[in-house]
Amino acid sequence: MASSRLRMYAALLIAAALVLAAPARAQSVDPKAAEQSRQQPADATKDGQKQVDQLAEAARRIQGPAGNPECVWLGERMVGLLYRDDLDTAFRHLDLYDRFGCPGGHIQATFRCLVRQNPELKASETLNARVHACWIDPSLQPNAAVAAPGQPATTNR
Repeated sequence: MASSRLRMYAALLIAAALVLAAPARAQSVDPKAAEQSRQQPADATKDGQKQVDQLAEAARRIQGPAGNPECVWLGERMVGLLYRDDLDTAFRHLDLYDRFGCPGGHIQATFRCLVRQNPELKASETLNARVHACWIDPSLQPNAAVAAPGQPATTNR
C-alpha cells in the first residue's frame, strides 16, 4: 500500500514538473519564426488578390468557356504540370477540366505557346506568369511571352 502511494506521489510530481516547465519552453520561441508567421497572412492576402486579378483579366480577354474562372484555374495548373513532366497529376486535372466543360483545344494551344518560348526563365519571370500569358493569348510569339504579363512586348525592327 505504501508503494502504491509512493508511485502516485511520484506521478503527481512528474506531472507538476511538466506543467511548470511548459510555459518556459513556450517563451523561448525564435523571434525570426514569430516574424515570419506574421508575414505569411499578408503574403497570402497579396497572392489571393493577384489570383483574383488574373482570373478577372482572363474572363475579360477570353471569350467562351476558356475564360471561365474554373477553366482558367484548372487549365493553367494543368499546363504547368505538363511542362514540368508531372503527367499523372496533369491527367487528373484534365478529368476535372473536362467535367466543367472547358475546351481541350485551349490546353493544346497554351501548351504549344509555352513550348515555343525560350525554355530559360529570366530571374524576374516565373513559369506561372509565362503560362498565364500564354493562356490569355496562345498565339504569342516567342519574344512576346518574355515580357511581363500586362505590359506590351517590345520588338526590335
